[in-house]
Amino acid sequence: MTPKQFNNTGPISTPPNQGWALVVDDHPLFCDALELTLKSVAKYHKVRTANSLESAQIVLQENDPPGLVILDLNLPDVDGLDGLISLKRQAEKTPIVIVSSMTDNSIISAAIVAGAAGFVPKHSPRGVFKDAIAHIERGEVYKPSGYVEGSSPSGQDETVSRLSSLTNQQARILELICEGKLNKQIAFDLTIAETTVKAHVTAIMRKLGVQSRTQAVLVAQNARFSSVLPSAS
Repeated sequence: MTPKQFNNTGPISTPPNQGWALVVDDHPLFCDALELTLKSVAKYHKVRTANSLESAQIVLQENDPPGLVILDLNLPDVDGLDGLISLKRQAEKTPIVIVSSMTDNSIISAAIVAGAAGFVPKHSPRGVFKDAIAHIERGEVYKPSGYVEGSSPSGQDETVSRLSSLTNQQARILELICEGKLNKQIAFDLTIAETTVKAHVTAIMRKLGVQSRTQAVLVAQNARFSSVLPSAS
């Protein structure tokens, strides 16, 4: 599959102690606004943008780790918190700030449990972004005004935490399990031994606290927005 386009191609050369930032959002105007905001309120003079999870992963592969990632939860190739969890695994030491128009307490809580360093409601003024970045630079997690602790649905945070504990390979295998593939097919797709797949499946079920592949799929689906939003059926 051909990667979706992203701008400012090529490796980044950054000044000492400056770093760079990555903005992941599929709305070009909002990307431009966030780029200007980061250059205005923070130290990030080099800002890259990507319009999908896939293109963001390519940017991260081709460059040194960024100082900050700004991520929208609604991307064309992302379902639920998968984008955040995937990028967190790839750029483990980089703080990721979620910027989203979905500001329900349960979504904010799930994002933070999944590893987000902060959550900023979309269309917030620059001062909020400045405050959020200041919190993160002090090693704190930024939570927006109005957020209520402990308001998540029962078990949601534990589910997200369990999914976040999977390794990259385990996460990929779980994804293929969700697609209905058997161990033999997964082994072929990933070019690994079937016994290795079986070992990973066992580890996945142990981490997720389930007894079957079907239960593992249900846990994965529980991280989707449809189960996070209180209005979901």
